[in-house]
Amino acid sequence: MAELIKLDGLTKCFGELLAVDAVSLSVEAGQVLGFLGPNGAGKTTTMRMVAGFMEPTAGSASVCGHDVIDDPVGVRRNIGFLPEGAPTYGDMTARSYLEFIAEIRGFDGGEKRRRVRRIVEMVALEGVLHQRIETLSKGFKRRVGLAQSLLHDPPVLILDEPTDGLDPNQKRHVRDLIREMSAEKAIVISTHILEEVDAVCDRAVVIGKGSLKADGTPEELRARAAGHNALVVTVPQAHTAAMDAVSDVPEVASIDRLSEAEGFVRFRLVSDKRKNLAPMVSDWLRGRSIPFDEMLVERGSLDDVFHAITEGDSDA
Repeated sequence: MAELIKLDGLTKCFGELLAVDAVSLSVEAGQVLGFLGPNGAGKTTTMRMVAGFMEPTAGSASVCGHDVIDDPVGVRRNIGFLPEGAPTYGDMTARSYLEFIAEIRGFDGGEKRRRVRRIVEMVALEGVLHQRIETLSKGFKRRVGLAQSLLHDPPVLILDEPTDGLDPNQKRHVRDLIREMSAEKAIVISTHILEEVDAVCDRAVVIGKGSLKADGTPEELRARAAGHNALVVTVPQAHTAAMDAVSDVPEVASIDRLSEAEGFVRFRLVSDKRKNLAPMVSDWLRGRSIPFDEMLVERGSLDDVFHAITEGDSDA
């Protein structure tokens, strides 16, 4: 697929503060990239540089082959940008604001009306079109902002917290919309909601203290969790003592008793190499005629991986 976003050593300094430290990555058409990091990590600054709203101190960024320094107009023609906060011009109605944005983008007459009508249906704004933006709820303001970023049908979308302030139904609608658009676009989503990464992203990067810390699919990142492939086994209480010997199974690094109820005991087994223990433990139990009521392989938590990467733990 075509490479629509390319960053090469992208750097931004504010005086002595190094906000973005030599970030290099590319995003292809058909990819939804989750851009993750704690507050102050450099996410918003990076996105503003890619969108042409902030000049890099060093390095380069291009969108659809247009350099953000040499051809900022070409970048803005090919990008839809949803920044932090709500759209400006709160005294305008949602309709007048979108028509104004359409005119700025060079559309008029029937084409302007067609594009506004299409985007209003896509983002479900029919019920608030004639309200002033300043009177809208946070969720509807966010949807107006999303609508303006989509009006010109750009090949690249940079969305900063696109579901911020939305209720669960609205979040689901926006996520469905992102998935529908993703086949032909390169989409970058900054989010603090890790479930959103699973919901819409096929790739995620983690930035911390301005530099890139991790890059992979959600499953690849989850595999870095300390609890990835941990095995939960439930056995009858009568076999509790025998379970102590399961530590003899190769790759079993630790065993913890989780709970005890209704004649059964749950154990959690962890491999220090994050290896799937299920086949070996299953054989071990059967070989000793120990029945088990449950055997569950844990996937690992993106929350744990995010914390380990951004807080500097060695486990991730």
